[in-house]
Amino acid sequence: MAQKLRGKWAAGIQPKNFTWVIKDRFAVCERPGGFGDGHRRVRRQEEIIWLRENGFDVVVSLIQASHNLHNYEELQLPYRHRPLQTDELETYLPALYRELDDLIGAGSRVVMHGEELGDRVVGVVGGWIRWKGLVEDPTDAITMTEQLTGRKLDPFARQVIMRADEFR
Repeated sequence: MAQKLRGKWAAGIQPKNFTWVIKDRFAVCERPGGFGDGHRRVRRQEEIIWLRENGFDVVVSLIQASHNLHNYEELQLPYRHRPLQTDELETYLPALYRELDDLIGAGSRVVMHGEELGDRVVGVVGGWIRWKGLVEDPTDAITMTEQLTGRKLDPFARQVIMRADEFR
């Protein structure tokens, strides 16, 4: 059962590197609580509370391990575990993109995360932007994704965006 929090803790704290992809519909961030040695249980709880209290309907986790997914259940925030399969992009990305499109199209407010908001997750997001047809030109999609996330993309991320039309 979810704990009842009072005062300043009731609203939680925004996850690190939280970025809207589509305002009020689809966002990305790093794993609630952080990653690696920087992961903190209390911070994880506060960030999940923030997501729940800010109206997110579902969390899509791209991390490989199922660690901490039970925290979403405990705090009554639905989630989907979709470990990123970089060696099977031809099957993985079309399924993920359709699922995101279905969730967002049905009016769900979605947040997606990896361990960190790194090139792999950002590449997947940029690929979705192009796959969805929000930006057709691959160079423009790369530029938009870099501006959106404030980072230069690595070759993997650029490749995903360049190939996004193959996944339609």
